[in-house]
Formats: sequence, structure tokens, C-alpha cells
Amino acid sequence: MPKSANDRRHFIVVGVLVAICTVVLYWLLDAALPLPVQASIEALTIDTLIGWHLWIIAFLFSLVVVFMIYAIVVFRRRDGDESEGEHFEGNTTLEILWTAIPLALVVIFSFYGISTLNEVTKAEDNEVVIKVVGRQWSWAFEYENGVQSAELVLPVNRHIYMDMMTADVNHAFWIQEFRVKQDLLAGQQTHVRFTPTMTSEEYMASEGKQFVLRCAELCGLQHHSMMAPVQVVPEDQYTAWLDEQMVQQNQAVAQNKDGN
Repeated sequence: MPKSANDRRHFIVVGVLVAICTVVLYWLLDAALPLPVQASIEALTIDTLIGWHLWIIAFLFSLVVVFMIYAIVVFRRRDGDESEGEHFEGNTTLEILWTAIPLALVVIFSFYGISTLNEVTKAEDNEVVIKVVGRQWSWAFEYENGVQSAELVLPVNRHIYMDMMTADVNHAFWIQEFRVKQDLLAGQQTHVRFTPTMTSEEYMASEGKQFVLRCAELCGLQHHSMMAPVQVVPEDQYTAWLDEQMVQQNQAVAQNKDGN
């Protein structure tokens, strides 16, 4: 079909409407789906990826819906018009664009997603290693000095390595403010890494609540209650807590021996 000034005008109008709709829809999505506080280094990287995905979602939705509504309104059949619509075979340029651009976006976001995954899972020197066992419907933690606890205690600004396994069905380790989530798979050991950047005291002051570890994999009737308190503290307090727990654990072992 030959191009005309009228054709260009329609494309310009639709382009402007798509841009406006994209911005408005992104704002609505961002307002309706607020992310939790960023409390880890990894949260910054993951939230950036989420933000780009929201832009793409808003744009693609706007592109389809605006074109559709514009065509329905502007090119609708008028009263008394019984003529046939103009016939045209297609537009090679548009067909190339709507094939090449989505393909390019898929490739770009695939690379971006892989880079983000590598960034949030990379190992670092001097990691704090904590073993995690999930079971219906509780969590258990073992620290490097052998201390065991039902509460997860973490040093702030230290890279944490969680070595995880399940004692029964599949579970999932998820602290929403840290953004990272990892399944615990039956018969396998899995792991997750993150670096907390906000103490529990700071989080309480800003949000009025504490960090909580939740199971994010449906695991049975009491799945909703499979939670554990999380304390993020300065490193000196973390070391003091480990020492205190070790003393208490040794005393309990000694008392049990004496009792027998």
C-alpha cells in the first residue's frame, strides 16, 4: 500500500499514545506492586532486573492494546458506509521489525538474566557458612562452630553461604527483603548466597517489624506456619552470640551426662 501523510499521522499519533500508556501503566504497576525494603546487596541487582521487566511488560501491553483500540475507534465503519475496506497485501518493513525487535529483546534479556544470576550466586572469600535443614514445618540452623538454633542469626555486611537440605518434602528458603529464593530439594543439597545490608534494629525502626524466613514451596497442611525469626546484627554481636550459645550448649550436654 503506498505511504501517505495520513498514514504517517496515524503512526505518529499511535506512537505518542503508546509512549504515554507505557509510562502510566509502569507507574500503576510500580504503585500497585511495591517491592519490600532492599536489605541485601543482591536486592539491588534483582530489583533492577524486575524494573526493566516491568517496563517491557508495560510497553508490550500498550503496544497491542493502543493499536487495537485506535483501529477500532478510528477505522470503524461509519453509518451508511457500505463500501468494502481498502485491500492491501502487507508491509514488509513492519513485518521485519515486529520479528527482529522481539527477537533482539529476548536475546538481550536472556543475557541480562544470566548475568544477574551469576552476580547473585557468585562465591566470595571468607564466607559465613550456615547449614540449613527444612522439615515439615520448621527450620533448623547449624553454624560453623557447631552451634544449633531454631533462629537464624546473621552478621550484617558479611557474605552468607547457606548450605541447605530437606528432611522430607521440598521446601523453599525465602527472606523477601533479601530477594533471593532457593528450593530445598529432597535427596539433594542446594545453596544460596546473599549479603545482608540492614540490621534487624534498623529494619524495625523503619518498618516496625522483623525479618522472617518463610517457606515459599507448598509443603503440606501447615505450610503457612513454616517460618523462622531472622536476626541481622553487627559482626561483634554475632560473634558474642555464637560464643554464648556454645557455652549454653556445652552446659546442657554436661548436665545430660551428669543426669545419666
